[in-house]
Amino acid sequence: MAFAQEPTYTNSIGMEFVHIQPGSMVVGRFQPPYPHQPESTTASKSNDPGLPWTQKEYELAEKLVKQDARSGFSVKIDHPYYIGKFEVTQAQWKKVMGENPSAFQGSKVKDEADQHPVEQVSWQDVQKFLVKLNAMDKGKHYRLPTEFEWEYAARAGAQDDISWKAIWASAQMGSKTTSKVGQKTPNAWGIYDTLGNVWEWVQDYYNEKIFADPSPARSGNQHVLKGASFMGDVKNATYMTHAAGPGNGWDVGFRVVMESK
Repeated sequence: MAFAQEPTYTNSIGMEFVHIQPGSMVVGRFQPPYPHQPESTTASKSNDPGLPWTQKEYELAEKLVKQDARSGFSVKIDHPYYIGKFEVTQAQWKKVMGENPSAFQGSKVKDEADQHPVEQVSWQDVQKFLVKLNAMDKGKHYRLPTEFEWEYAARAGAQDDISWKAIWASAQMGSKTTSKVGQKTPNAWGIYDTLGNVWEWVQDYYNEKIFADPSPARSGNQHVLKGASFMGDVKNATYMTHAAGPGNGWDVGFRVVMESK
């Protein structure tokens, strides 16, 4: 198919995708929480999670990461794929499903709710969306990313500690509601909102022993969520979060993979 070699692709309902080449990464480098008493008189005076750090705070956080990091394990991505440039929006969900389950719509947001990520969707809801999307857009195959595909795309080639300044620039966190997709800085591969806005479902079952046994779990009661949400604290943000979730909270959404054939 001609689209398979293009660096970006937009489908019939306006979903934009970025082409991801095969490669490898190290998963599991531990990024500790930000210290409770930062070495500054600026951020420590406020509980506002969106308050910018001083240069001294960045340096201290990066020093702690290097001290406490562990080696993790290597993961190889064998096949290319496309991943959503943005989280799936309310408008895109409505085009496929004909309704909108989101809490943050109408007067609950100050701007175009249709361009906010859809939320309050369970993993099972997402599977129904994908069935309908595949039926609408014949010739393509859409699915959720695996956990490692998601993290590989989110890291955008970073093999070591991710710059705290890059996290600050890109993380959509520390707010009272979701935001329109794509408002912060994209990562190095042009992908937006991988930290914050909404938690994102991936295909995998939750594996509570992932660092001891990185093989994907074959069964379970919960699936993995990645990336944190608008309610999170940017000072604790990390791409390696391996969270579990059975439900459909108002800060849970997803992005889509399109297979590259």
